[in-house]
Amino acid sequence: MKVPSTDLPVKAYHEDSVFVPANLLREARRQRNLPEIAVPRVCLLDPDGDMVRFLAASGRGSRHAGWACYHTEMWVAETAGMQVGVVGCAVGASFAVLVAEQLIASGAELVISITSAGQLQPLAQPPYFVLIEAALRDEGTSLHYQPPATWSPMPKHLRSTLVAGLGNGEEPVIAARSWTTDAPYRETTAAIAAATELGAACVEMEAAALYAFAQSKGCDVVCLAHITNTMATTGDDFEKGEANGVHISLALAVQVAILVLAASSTG
Repeated sequence: MKVPSTDLPVKAYHEDSVFVPANLLREARRQRNLPEIAVPRVCLLDPDGDMVRFLAASGRGSRHAGWACYHTEMWVAETAGMQVGVVGCAVGASFAVLVAEQLIASGAELVISITSAGQLQPLAQPPYFVLIEAALRDEGTSLHYQPPATWSPMPKHLRSTLVAGLGNGEEPVIAARSWTTDAPYRETTAAIAAATELGAACVEMEAAALYAFAQSKGCDVVCLAHITNTMATTGDDFEKGEANGVHISLALAVQVAILVLAASSTG
């Protein structure tokens, strides 16, 4: 009996994909009779789903009539004079990138991800935010977009703009590195020690893949981690503050968007 090869197939990073998000969106619109409406320039990934639940329940958001994703809904909020499209519950690297691909194909110019994350090194008293400068690639999705490497960095032009401009919010925003894992319940003592020794300050599930996607496609993606827990090891974890952190996270997303869009218009 022939033993299957364990070698991974060639990724061919320079080649375009046969299956592209625009075609999937086209067919979803056809099947569901959806209008072709661009999404807002700024879109936010909300892995925990707190923002979309708030926008739906409070009436402060409206469902996007043309969002053609098979797996998610988009809610549109207007804050500080800016429309932000919010997609909830895209948890994990592969799902986050699937949605981000479709957002860019649907007209988004900036994708922001704000995810809850576990603290590995204390940078402040939780809750606080980390602007993820680079993410340790301990997941599989990034390998489909970029050759193997230890880190997946934020696009350089975004980092310089945001490190200089972010601050003065209700909670600290600290630039640092994260560890992206596919398996949150395999955060062993040895794995945590290794990630910390390499320089990761927190652990989350999406940033490495989102940054690899951004680098591959030449698009703008910013990942932030809301440090809300110590992996449930000390009690009183996962507290985001008022309204589960919805207001402060939306305000931070708008601050990021204003800085990025202003820089791109003058660049």
